[in-house]
Amino acid sequence: MDADVVVVGAGLAGLQCARRLQRNGLTVQICESRDGVGGRVRTDRIDGFLCDRGFQLLNPAYPAVRAFIDVASLDLQTFGAGVMVRKGQRLTTLRASLSRPGGESSVLSSGLIKPKEIRGLLRWLGPTLLRPSSASRATRDSTLADSLDAVGVTGALRRDVIDTFLAGVLADSSGASSANYARLLMRSFVRAIPGLPSKGMAALPEQMAASLGAPVRVNTAVRDLRETDNGVEVDTDRGRIRARVAVTAVGAEDLEELTGEKTPPTRGLTTWWFQAPEPPLEDPLLVLDASAPQGGPNGPVWHTAVVSNAAPSYAPAGSALIEATTLLDRPDGLADEREIRQHLERIYGASTRRWQVLINHRLPHALPVSTPPLIDRSVQRISERIFVCGDHRDTGSIQGALVSGDRAGQGIAGILAPASRRSDNEPSAKR
Repeated sequence: MDADVVVVGAGLAGLQCARRLQRNGLTVQICESRDGVGGRVRTDRIDGFLCDRGFQLLNPAYPAVRAFIDVASLDLQTFGAGVMVRKGQRLTTLRASLSRPGGESSVLSSGLIKPKEIRGLLRWLGPTLLRPSSASRATRDSTLADSLDAVGVTGALRRDVIDTFLAGVLADSSGASSANYARLLMRSFVRAIPGLPSKGMAALPEQMAASLGAPVRVNTAVRDLRETDNGVEVDTDRGRIRARVAVTAVGAEDLEELTGEKTPPTRGLTTWWFQAPEPPLEDPLLVLDASAPQGGPNGPVWHTAVVSNAAPSYAPAGSALIEATTLLDRPDGLADEREIRQHLERIYGASTRRWQVLINHRLPHALPVSTPPLIDRSVQRISERIFVCGDHRDTGSIQGALVSGDRAGQGIAGILAPASRRSDNEPSAKR
């Protein structure tokens, strides 16, 4: 045998699975088809700018992040607590913390919403804020749209802020995602402000890979995976690997080809990254457009931000970095540069003539679909010697990827590792 376990894929789930296995005394080989670790969590470095593949944020409130990641060493740069909303000629800043009594006062003063909607939103969030996350999952689930209708959140707060914000987070403009999953995400936003590592989101998987006892075999695509009488054989571009167990930690789009498991449905988005000689505004906040007649964006961009306002390390001194996201479940999800620029000019009220495109990422499989009822603990052992992990086996988030990988590692260690060699010095993340 070349190893106890071979892990196929060096995204967050695969890396955490390997770390858990190694901590339990098992030998691991990790194969990654790309030229670096991280899976969907990658960062392109272009002329001194850091452009993540997809607008991703690290939330330190995630239990798995607290348990498995050294957040302090990532030098997290946080966004502000709130959003800015463009509606016609007006750009309104909403700064509120619904976790603190009276925090809604600044929202009310904006004139965008009514007290009735604030009360409805607090009722909607109530199970999430007041009870453990496991209890929130047990709440009867429905679509996000139906759940907000049920508590009377149907006015401007819904149309202009919540629907647009959560559509960008979930890559779902239809409102058909699980309400319980949306509540879990909102729970994390209330408990901590997300941010960006000073060296880009790629610093997260790079930290994880650096803690492994053996290097990841990058540029090593797996072509075939099969069980044998006493283990598994994995054929790669660089030869065959024999192990006792295999873990497939690939993206949802590659799962069926490698394992025969049905491909989980996914949602997609694009991110545009622009460099500008100066920022169009100074706030470190996400900006939403609510200028369409029925609410929501009047153009292809669902959210945008001057990322360098929140994360100065993402741009060289004297320049600004602006991000814009479109959704691929919309007809304008693949809008061209001209349309994106025109919409950004309306959102920021500033010319984009001197802006330059750094890169445009098209991500058709950005997130797994999460429809009600929420199922966040899918089967991982698909045969005697083959396991599957990934956020498509848990929840579509960094939290879900880490938990899924750790759960697979624990399951395999329970089968393979002698009791005397097991280690509990790294806690399991509460779900």
